[in-house]
Amino acid sequence: MKLKKEGNKGIDLWLKRLLAALLLGGQVVFHLIRGKIHRRNTLEQMVNVGPESLTIALISATFVAMVFTIQVAREFIYFGASSAVGGVLAIALTRELAPVLTAIVLAGRVGSAFAAEIGTMRVTEQIDALYILKTDPIDYLVIPRTIACCLMLPVLNILSLVTGIMGGLIIADQLYDISSTVFLDSIENFLSLWDLTSSLIKSTVFGGLIAVIGCSWGLTTTGGAKGVGQSTTTAVVTALLAIFMANFFMSWLMFQGTGNASIG
Repeated sequence: MKLKKEGNKGIDLWLKRLLAALLLGGQVVFHLIRGKIHRRNTLEQMVNVGPESLTIALISATFVAMVFTIQVAREFIYFGASSAVGGVLAIALTRELAPVLTAIVLAGRVGSAFAAEIGTMRVTEQIDALYILKTDPIDYLVIPRTIACCLMLPVLNILSLVTGIMGGLIIADQLYDISSTVFLDSIENFLSLWDLTSSLIKSTVFGGLIAVIGCSWGLTTTGGAKGVGQSTTTAVVTALLAIFMANFFMSWLMFQGTGNASIG
């Protein structure tokens, strides 16, 4: 009975914090419309989100693309469709793997850092100090992080896409004797401008979700060091759930109907 009550209490707290995150998202939009941006904080957060996350994002994308190529190439060669390997990899990376994988990396590295940093500021009353100094925490803390994530995640996404395709090209050429010309021609036949545009839209939305959730969980932290740890964990889990759910709805809206790719 006690465990059940604690579980219900945890769910209620999570729902309240989720509602707070939704409200914070609305406040972020309102503050962005006002155009009050702390440039120095924004640049610092862009460095934290972008360059410092680059290596792990590129390594992850490369190995995922190489594994995907191994799994796809052996089956496509069996069915005599080896010329489609590059195109299928490019579509999978552009539409789903690159934006989602990059967002997962940032949710774990950046989203958790946002929750921990702002949560620590909350429990040590630094947020209250900002109010005393007549500084809005949303303008000073949340907006720079949101802008940084929304700008840098699409950049990381494109770089991950390029390195992923290069990794797949190497595997296709070295292990399955699929020439680079055939591989690249397949990408040209399959990939469209809308695929790249949708990838950028997805990564921008994912960046906003990661920033808002991480900051919201930090701002609603209570309970000292233990509360900071719990906020960090639940912020990452919630961000991942939000990414997967948003990805489903955006994919459903963006890619209805039949495709128009051709196998050369």
